[in-house]
Amino acid sequence: MLKQSLQQKLLQKLSPQQIQLMKLLQVPTVALEARIKEELESNPALEEGKEAAEDDYLNDDYDDYGEVSEAEKEFDFSDYLDDDTPSYKLYANNKGADDEDKQNPLSVGNTFHEMLKAQLGLRVLTPQEETIALHLIGNLDESGYLRRELSAIVDDLAFTQNVSTEEEELVRLLTLIQEFDPPGVGARDLQECLLLQLLRKDHDVSVYTAMAILRDCFDEFTKKHYDKIQRKLEIGEEDLKDAIMEILKLNPKPGNSLNETNRPVEHIVPDFQVVTNNNNDLEVLLNGRNAPDLRISRKYSEMMEAYAATKGKANKAQKDAILFVKQKLDSAKWFIDAIRQRQQTLLLTMEAIVEHQEGYFLEGDETKLKPMILKDIAEKVGLDISTISRVANSKYVQTSYGTFLLKSFFSESLSTDSGEEVSTREVKKILQDLIDGETKRKPLTDDRLAALLKEKGYNIARRTVAKYREQLNIPVARLRKEL
Repeated sequence: MLKQSLQQKLLQKLSPQQIQLMKLLQVPTVALEARIKEELESNPALEEGKEAAEDDYLNDDYDDYGEVSEAEKEFDFSDYLDDDTPSYKLYANNKGADDEDKQNPLSVGNTFHEMLKAQLGLRVLTPQEETIALHLIGNLDESGYLRRELSAIVDDLAFTQNVSTEEEELVRLLTLIQEFDPPGVGARDLQECLLLQLLRKDHDVSVYTAMAILRDCFDEFTKKHYDKIQRKLEIGEEDLKDAIMEILKLNPKPGNSLNETNRPVEHIVPDFQVVTNNNNDLEVLLNGRNAPDLRISRKYSEMMEAYAATKGKANKAQKDAILFVKQKLDSAKWFIDAIRQRQQTLLLTMEAIVEHQEGYFLEGDETKLKPMILKDIAEKVGLDISTISRVANSKYVQTSYGTFLLKSFFSESLSTDSGEEVSTREVKKILQDLIDGETKRKPLTDDRLAALLKEKGYNIARRTVAKYREQLNIPVARLRKEL
């Protein structure tokens, strides 16, 4: 049953200006330049650069209008404002369906698979062998490994390529691919990959020992049971150390070596800079790219002034043009205002962070970092937590001790035995120092690390130590063992 009723609701909605500001806040400095360029291209009422002096405009007017040619005198705007001509008569499609769409190609390097196919073209193979080899290359993953079973590839060739083959032929062609560069490509597991690379080296004592370790003691090597390897191969500690050094020089992911070479270099552009002034006080500077010189186009402003002088006496075409100009002027004003608010919000937030973490920014000691969450800064500057989160997102600050991600200064609190609140970053720094100073022959276990931290007054459980260790990308004690 349909029913009509009156309802009154209280809703909170963001204006277009607020939405624009929120989007600009989370944009880092590098992306801001592209965003401003995009706005300049789409809005002709927005211009970049400082406001020109009045004399410059007078000179421009004199240069532009001082001498009027005969062609300009005969120019009539009414010829271009004819509303009676249908739009389809003003449109011409001069492009046929068979015309070639010519575009400038992008210059990129060869991919990993293309490099292997190029090397395959240098070998003399039958058409069937070439088809099988290309299929094998296509099955290699980005690391250069063949992860699929050969029996499954035999079935694939039969169903998709209509090629009948046996596993023996696949093994022979895979061995051929394993001779290609980079060394180790085409391996079916890590053990085979490392052995393939050692086969390319000069066979001295350390290489022979390394091959024996990988071939006969691979499980013991992965678990770093060096005593078992020495007893099994009957070698001394120095020979074992030389062999392990040879293995550590190998590439466990040969396919990624080309991808890393072709990867573009990304430079970090800091959004803030924290410096010490002459009075030994900390000062926050905003990157100059965050404060571009933007202004409203004078010509568009003059068009609005000219329309106002006509007191509304304009035809439909002129009114539509003026409406377009008004929309572009409003959009330009909103964008300039959003950029200014962005600068103020960034500076206000960064100054609050520096004030909260003054001890760290003065000395650069991570143990001086205080517990700090988004709510702490939001209360200081009087902004919403979501606004602070947008400011801290993808922003970098340059200090005397390095360039850091702004989010790294936020951390939870932890209580010591004395009841003092300390930052988890401080605990992680002490944990890192303990691991750096341990004896690598007998690394500290998580239980031992937890006991050492308790001796220093940080009462945390072993599982918390394990969590912090993983966040620091530090392996377990067994994998940190060295000779």
